[in-house]
Amino acid sequence: MTPMRLALSGSLRARSSNGAVLRSALALWDGPTATADIGALPHFNPDLDGEDATPPVSVAALRTAVAASDALLLVSPEYAHGVPGVLKNALDWLVSSGECVNKPTAVFTASPSPTGGDHANAQLREILRMMTGEVVTAACREIPAIGPKIDPTTERVTDEATLADLGMALTQLATAATATPLTPAQP
Repeated sequence: MTPMRLALSGSLRARSSNGAVLRSALALWDGPTATADIGALPHFNPDLDGEDATPPVSVAALRTAVAASDALLLVSPEYAHGVPGVLKNALDWLVSSGECVNKPTAVFTASPSPTGGDHANAQLREILRMMTGEVVTAACREIPAIGPKIDPTTERVTDEATLADLGMALTQLATAATATPLTPAQP
């Protein structure tokens, strides 16, 4: 069975610029890909996931998808210089379950500002490191001034330099995924 590459989006907006980046990246990525539905997750509550508890169905589905993937791609906007709550919530559900341990991971942030979402990018990488994910620094990107780089009709990135850069980042992530054997999630 060929492992899939899994993407998580930090934006729930249908016409999000980060959604356009995610769709464009998935089109560039070799092999099977999937996007996790993190908008359906309940608010993180350790009482729902304790020693004798069965996690909510949407949480179990997320964990199964992450465990089955050979690499993770997080694509996110930056809200108030930070990580959007929906993405932080998804990561909170993964902290203690072990699916992210040694998982090659890249973070893309895109913003209309010239900083490219650098605060959220740094925060996400720190969260993932704390979770002992393998953050592939060479595969992380901050994409500034994203608006004119997207075709609003196709909702895809059309800027050639940005697409080439995304392709290089995904190659770095794929290389890391190939070098890291899949291991079962920790209990």
